[in-house]
Amino acid sequence: MNRPPPSHRARDRLTSYFWSGESIRSRSVSDVVLSGTLDVPALPMRLVADCEREIATHLALAPGDVEALSLARARVRWPDYRQCVQAMSDWMGSQGLPELLGSCDVALMACRGAKYHHDGAQYGGAAFCNLFLSEDKELDLHFPSAGLRMPLTRGTAVMFDTGQPHAVIRRGSSGFDAADFASDEDCSLLFLTWELPIEDVHVARALQVVFDVDPSTSSQLDEEQVRLDGAQATLCPDSGSWRSDG
Repeated sequence: MNRPPPSHRARDRLTSYFWSGESIRSRSVSDVVLSGTLDVPALPMRLVADCEREIATHLALAPGDVEALSLARARVRWPDYRQCVQAMSDWMGSQGLPELLGSCDVALMACRGAKYHHDGAQYGGAAFCNLFLSEDKELDLHFPSAGLRMPLTRGTAVMFDTGQPHAVIRRGSSGFDAADFASDEDCSLLFLTWELPIEDVHVARALQVVFDVDPSTSSQLDEEQVRLDGAQATLCPDSGSWRSDG
């Protein structure tokens, strides 16, 4: 017997409003985070060195920044790239998400920590699936609303709702502090990220997303956003707590 989907009231939790075709659609923001540790090869030293030069000379990452690197350039120095993608694809299959990666956008990203943020204002129609490639640098991925914190090591795989607040912070810290990412510290992380369509039946089921929770509001909007308790709010970049915009 099929059970009805969990109830969702737009005024007592996070709600994402996202573009679906030519209209804005509403949905719940999932606090489900899928994670695992995959056996992937260490990055070649020449690739790491090239990425570090790119980070230092062109990206000029400040503490908390997350930016894209050239995946095409990286693949020239990365003979195990396909092996990493296959490991991620196999893991996703074990989570009930078959054959999705080949049709989804992928990017190589670098971060020097990450301030608390959500991506629902740009990617509300997607879930993120990340594979971390760097060695353990005593940094954690923190989801404050979900009460989840995980160490980032080589092979850490994670899938989550783009509307879910998150940050990369120093292990043992209580929040994001730019001082934890000084310029002389080796604290840059590399990871692959895929954008998975949130309306895909497998993605929605895995994250337990409920759609059309607030159609009256979504019909009045012309941009993607995430609301808390039915109202717009701002996420504190240091603590991950919400502040009312009213």
